[in-house]
Amino acid sequence: MAKINEGDRVTKITGDYSFDGTVDAVFAKQDGKTRLVVEDDRGALHIYSESNLRLIGNNADHQYLRILDKLLRHGEGREGRNGKTYSLFGEQMRFNLKEGFPLLTTKKTHFKSIVTELLFFIKGITNVEYLRSHGVTIWDEWADENGELGPVYGKQWRSWDSETADYGMGDVTMRKGIDQLNDVIEGIKRDPYSRRHIVTAWNPAEIRQMALPPCHTMFQFHVSDKGLSCHLYQRSADWFLGAPFNIASYALLTMLVARETGLAVNEFVHSFGDLHLYANHVDQAKEQLTREPRALPTVRLSAGDDVSIFDLEPGDFELIGYDPHPAIKADVSA
Repeated sequence: MAKINEGDRVTKITGDYSFDGTVDAVFAKQDGKTRLVVEDDRGALHIYSESNLRLIGNNADHQYLRILDKLLRHGEGREGRNGKTYSLFGEQMRFNLKEGFPLLTTKKTHFKSIVTELLFFIKGITNVEYLRSHGVTIWDEWADENGELGPVYGKQWRSWDSETADYGMGDVTMRKGIDQLNDVIEGIKRDPYSRRHIVTAWNPAEIRQMALPPCHTMFQFHVSDKGLSCHLYQRSADWFLGAPFNIASYALLTMLVARETGLAVNEFVHSFGDLHLYANHVDQAKEQLTREPRALPTVRLSAGDDVSIFDLEPGDFELIGYDPHPAIKADVSA
């Protein structure tokens, strides 16, 4: 366990794992153990031994591990479409993107796959050949023999089919192929404080044609004097394998849209409907909970400002200062 010093942010490793405080001072030594005075977010003081505290390390891993521990302790066991899970409903995390890029450090997460998949969505592509050409195979098991996935994320983000009707309000122009992502970017530039900067992937008319219904269903951008923030609602999250990808992917999307609109980056907010830990991931989850979080990395984009978000490629991204614990292997529950 890392040494805890005055002023460190800590969490308790007993109970519900949700305590976030600041070490104020070494209180005393009793029975050979150091006692620490810790102030919580409400100003209350608590006395702990070093064995009952751990460093937060970074707030991204801390939030993720808190929910992982909660799933193990309080998740409801149930048999689902693809195996037994332990499930919670309605959790949320908030990431200050000025503190670093929220790529988990308690297990190595593959940055290139995250970047390539996000660009795959941004470009509106629905055939896995683009992913394969960059050495990414994470969608292969859902593709048909021609590599097609149906009208998944990229189709909905960039070319939502729409037919409008006249409900007695006069002539209505029919429009097809709505480019939601481009419209949102232009909307942020034109009217930054609008409450309508929304992209949705949940298209009921096309769900049955999709290889996999969208898990991350809707996101909204918000502009303030602190910069651009993004709030994602995710209906379903595989906590061990999927959520770390989703966190990093939408943090990166927020950074790219901020760059495209000339804004500073602020916060990524991640809300969940059903989040679950598969029963065959329990041992791996317990291993991850023993690890101390490390400093977050940063992301550098080598492409010039004249390169559009829609023209970026995986080679334009560089991950700096990433020093994670080793990867923990687990089987995908398809």
